[in-house]
Amino acid sequence: MRPETKARLQVIGAMVIFGTIGIFRRYIPLPSSLLALARGIIGAAFLLLINRRKPDLSAIRKNGLLLLLSGAALGANWILLFESYRYTSVATATLCYYMAPILLILVSPLLLKERLSGRKLLCVAVALAGMVPVSGILETGIDGDFRGILFGLGAAALYASVMVLNKKITGVPAMDKTVTQLLSAAVVLLPYTLLTEDFGAVSFDPVALLMLLLVGIVHTGIAYWLYFGGMGQLPGQTVALLSYLDPVVEILLSAFVLAEQIGLWGYVGAAMILGAALVSEKE
Repeated sequence: MRPETKARLQVIGAMVIFGTIGIFRRYIPLPSSLLALARGIIGAAFLLLINRRKPDLSAIRKNGLLLLLSGAALGANWILLFESYRYTSVATATLCYYMAPILLILVSPLLLKERLSGRKLLCVAVALAGMVPVSGILETGIDGDFRGILFGLGAAALYASVMVLNKKITGVPAMDKTVTQLLSAAVVLLPYTLLTEDFGAVSFDPVALLMLLLVGIVHTGIAYWLYFGGMGQLPGQTVALLSYLDPVVEILLSAFVLAEQIGLWGYVGAAMILGAALVSEKE
């Protein structure tokens, strides 16, 4: 298998996993910030546990600043997304958040020295247009405080910066890269969680604990390992467009697993996103 094909499959696999997290989230009675903190810690601990070789400390030190910055940006991105959900509707927050791939594609010629073709630009426009019905904003409208929109756009900018920074990291094995970034994200999330959440109100049952472990191991450790490992070998524009597979998987699972009403426009939006991703990758 060609390295680029393998990398593309890794990113697609990560997006599919990310798209299933909503189902598991329903069974975890934790505030979002506490869940994100647990994800970072459990995911990093799992990868450290299964890693059979010594970390490449030389490569980590060489890329230390970029690794710490990208991990911190990941944690801050989660925080701003949580705040966006507090001040505006989920639909509005989701649409703002998925400006991240657009931002990455627009800055890729400047920061990543990638050529931006007319076809890529058109695919971006189609994918973004598809996100409008997928997000549900046509039904709910732009609802909530303007701060929610700003927080959502801030989360998008941070997510785009994570993708850019990861493209700059070289020579670090995917496992070492992911562990360092997840631990950095957890460090950023810890003070925010301590200040905003009541730990005394947290309670667990066996099902919730199992779901939390699955989210930490599969949706965080394994998914980010695939994502960070694959994106380093692909153009930033490709990674950006493949990122739109996440909401498509989420909307399809909502319809076929959770039996939620999606509506015709939701399917139209999903088809637009999938079509844009496929066309953008044709040689």
